[in-house]
Amino acid sequence: MTARSRYHITTFGCQMNKADSERMAGVLENMGLQWSDTPEQADVILYNTCSIRDNAEQKVYSYLGRQAKRKHHDPKLTLIVAGCVAQQEGEALLRRVPEVDLIMGPQHANRLQDLLEQVFDGNQVVATEPIHIVEDITKPRRDSSVTAWVNVIYGCNERCTYCVVPGVRGVEQSRTPEAIRQDMVLLGQQGYKEVTLLGQNIDAYGRDLPGITPEGRRQNTLTDLLYFVHDVPGIERIRFATSHPRYFTERLIRACHELPKVCEHFHIPFQSGDNDVLKAMARGYTHEKYRRIIHKIRALMPDAAISADAIVGFPGETEAQFENTLRLVEHLEFDLVNTAAYSPRPGTPAAVWENQLEEEVKSDRLQRLNHLMSQMATERSHRYAGRVEEILVEDQNPKDPAQVMGRTRGNRLTFFPGNIAELQGQLVPVKITEVRSFSITGERLPAEAVV
Repeated sequence: MTARSRYHITTFGCQMNKADSERMAGVLENMGLQWSDTPEQADVILYNTCSIRDNAEQKVYSYLGRQAKRKHHDPKLTLIVAGCVAQQEGEALLRRVPEVDLIMGPQHANRLQDLLEQVFDGNQVVATEPIHIVEDITKPRRDSSVTAWVNVIYGCNERCTYCVVPGVRGVEQSRTPEAIRQDMVLLGQQGYKEVTLLGQNIDAYGRDLPGITPEGRRQNTLTDLLYFVHDVPGIERIRFATSHPRYFTERLIRACHELPKVCEHFHIPFQSGDNDVLKAMARGYTHEKYRRIIHKIRALMPDAAISADAIVGFPGETEAQFENTLRLVEHLEFDLVNTAAYSPRPGTPAAVWENQLEEEVKSDRLQRLNHLMSQMATERSHRYAGRVEEILVEDQNPKDPAQVMGRTRGNRLTFFPGNIAELQGQLVPVKITEVRSFSITGERLPAEAVV
């Protein structure tokens, strides 16, 4: 243990980053450091960064600048930049912010202790070289005592023309089904009720693992994994993210329908509703295929909640092509679409194309898509009115101490009156009395109420 006794982690970006931060927090606590609620009270500050959008990257530099100034007065302060910006920028980040002590890419999260010990010995360290990701040797410090992330596949082999992820997170590396199940068994023993299986491209799970069935089908797919872990004691709900339409299969849909613990919630990015734009993005599917996936899900699970990601203003996108995206959103009635205006990212093919759109055009299209999505989300929410939903209680409502909050199986955020000390981690029947675009409110029913 060092004299540096308190740490703080700020996490930017996706669920993968949140899971990585929990793992790194576990490493730091194993080293004897204690969590600090604010970076100002911490001796070790770690920024786990995201480079998927330019504004997220610039926010990191803003935060770093404040702490770099502080380090001039407190040289014992240790600054760490982890994650995708660290991988993307490498030593160039040191030239911009020389006060940083450690730069480490996402693949090095499990090596944090070794790297930090080098820093404490007086070295400035950059760890961005590709490595094989070893199994976790320390347990994460989880932000929740009810729900947990479990990584099943790291990296991504896709080559979408707008995306930095393959360059910063490396090639696909699947964990073994046995290691994943072992993690879930431990979580069940610790009282966790819900697990989200994580992968940058989770439908690619297992294609780097050996195994072919007698019928010639590849074993160790995501579908096989769901059957393998479904009976883990104590785990009541299973989710997975993020899916890629190119690899999303009817067999997976049927497994989700057959397995009671798998929630009726799917996050499947479509990115654009126009085939020419999808081709320019190198997504590897058409909007017709995407629609067929959603229709197959709803044929078996009519009430399934479906969320997605979309990019507007991709280089060369015409008004007519953008309107195809609007039509897809309107026809498929998503519960939620995470939207973004295209942002050129260093090292990606699309960033250097000459047919970039004006920021005003991108902003206008983003506003129009968000307006439509808000209308659609409100309409989708109305189906909850008057229904009884099973809510897994996660925490107290931060805006109303008299209420608790949790989620439906379809991942809809739900509030209702209750005592968090009594209800945390419980599955509670709730009658929905008020609906909003992205959350609902209800009243608790007796435990024997039918959901």
